[in-house]
Amino acid sequence: MKKYLPVVVACQVQIQSLHRAFLLSLLLCVMLISGAARAGDIHVYAAASLTDAIGELGSAYEKTHKGVGIKASYAGSSTLAKQIENGAPAQLFISADQDWANYLQERQLLDENSRVNLLLNELVLIVPAGRKVDIRFDKDADLIASFNGKLCTGDPSHVPVGKYARQALEYYGWWDSIQPRLVGTPDVRTALAFVERGECALGIVYKTDALLTDKVDVVASFPAQSHVPIVYPGGLVRGANADAEAFWQFLQSDKAAQVFQRYGFKRAQ
Repeated sequence: MKKYLPVVVACQVQIQSLHRAFLLSLLLCVMLISGAARAGDIHVYAAASLTDAIGELGSAYEKTHKGVGIKASYAGSSTLAKQIENGAPAQLFISADQDWANYLQERQLLDENSRVNLLLNELVLIVPAGRKVDIRFDKDADLIASFNGKLCTGDPSHVPVGKYARQALEYYGWWDSIQPRLVGTPDVRTALAFVERGECALGIVYKTDALLTDKVDVVASFPAQSHVPIVYPGGLVRGANADAEAFWQFLQSDKAAQVFQRYGFKRAQ
């Protein structure tokens, strides 16, 4: 038996080498397939208030563009802009205010030639469904005396809805007095949820968010002169591919505008 041992060992070595080669080939195929799938993905970073509208439009786009996947991330515009600055794989950014689009453009991370003002929104005051309050949008009115509890909105230091809310509250002279009862949230949807659950007696959110739920009532819309226009600018992130550009053009189309309008947005163009 000993005289056959070298042959057996050689065969074992050859089989092991073939096995390793097969596994490496299989791994390479998996990586290529995965890479091909990822190559068709369009990474959209959009303000939280766009969650439902972009979700519907993304699904519709995927059905007519085989091999393309819309991978959307939603959060406060400030959070998304910081993530993009830190290398997040975004290809398209849609902000709820001009400031965070400017922030990325100033850092040469947003293509200014692709930048477009896409949508308009409104600012509203909400209460938990069925709750009655008597609030007048009047500079002589006392907001603090008109309700008990907290007022929720986005963090006024960086979240767009909170920044608009601060402007409106300052316009009526209510900003300083509301400070002890103000709750700042990371995005508009969190503020909405707090009011839905009754954790906040009042909320300042976008009209489009209030329309999505029957758990809140709209007290009134803030007059346009009380804050700067609520504009949603968007554009391609540096390095975006042709697929992302095509989807961005789709979001600017008449067909997409009909969907946005159904959610309460107005076309900015």
